[in-house]
Amino acid sequence: MLETIERLKQEISTTELNSAEAAEEFRLHYLSKKGSISMMFEAFKSFEGDQKRLLGKPLNELKQLAQEKWNEAKDLQNGAATSSKKEDLTLQGFPFSKGSRHPLSIVKNEIVDIFSRMGFTVSEGPEIEDDFHNFTALNFPQEHPARDMQDTFFIESNPDILLRTHTSTVQVRVLENSQPPIRTISPGRVFRNEAISARAHCIFHQVEAMYVDKGVSFADLKQTLLSFAREMFGEKTEIRLRPSYFPFTEPSAEVDISCSVCGGEGCNICKYTGWVEIMGCGMFDPNVLKNCGIDPEVYSGFAMGMGIERITMLKYQIKDLRLFFQNDLRFIQQFSTGW
Repeated sequence: MLETIERLKQEISTTELNSAEAAEEFRLHYLSKKGSISMMFEAFKSFEGDQKRLLGKPLNELKQLAQEKWNEAKDLQNGAATSSKKEDLTLQGFPFSKGSRHPLSIVKNEIVDIFSRMGFTVSEGPEIEDDFHNFTALNFPQEHPARDMQDTFFIESNPDILLRTHTSTVQVRVLENSQPPIRTISPGRVFRNEAISARAHCIFHQVEAMYVDKGVSFADLKQTLLSFAREMFGEKTEIRLRPSYFPFTEPSAEVDISCSVCGGEGCNICKYTGWVEIMGCGMFDPNVLKNCGIDPEVYSGFAMGMGIERITMLKYQIKDLRLFFQNDLRFIQQFSTGW
């Protein structure tokens, strides 16, 4: 048997397995249940004592040699199969859909761009505010009925701290830390304790603008409003001012624009009036300037504020405010094809 083992070792060492067929034939001939090596292990069982010790090691070496030979051939065949399936690098890549900006971001950036061209800077402030910056500095005295105009989220453990109800808080901070001339806008998110519906939400976005300097008049405010309206809604847009009330401005007004859908003829968007409200505005109340350390005898100024959701709904004729907060890509991707 030793001679047979040596002969098989020689055969296995010199055999070339250069194809899948040759490798399979090798396995069947040497390693299968009826192969030469398997038959030799069957015969090995009949030997005893010293003969087993003499033949055991060479026989195991023979089987190991055959197994390694076959494994090498199998690895080569698998490698060849893998290399033959390499991807064609000249093929067009998989298409990736582009992201899109949210419609509120699109309109906010457009508003910022319009006011920037008129010389306004951009200011930001904290969303968690104190009572002074949100109410008192803006001429909301304690227990004043005007505080009831806004349903506020107060911090329960500290009723002096709240989620800001308007971005006018940023204007207060700018007035406290700057000297006129001041011309800035303050876009941002605000919070009010309101029931969520198609026309209202507890979270929304505002842009407020102000201009404070010597000799600022209502005529400056009106011209700024008209320039903004025509930049945002078209050159033929007209504005209308209606008397209103805000604690921090006097005189105050609501701003309407001629309906861009019907051209002022009357439709369901403007409720057949030809006009659509877009914002509130007015001249700073002297008490506000005084509360912020600015002399109202020397300086005057105007302020205006608009809801970004309101402007966006008018611009794109969206009828349900809740769509802005649902993150439905089918809705968002209608407004922008990319970044």
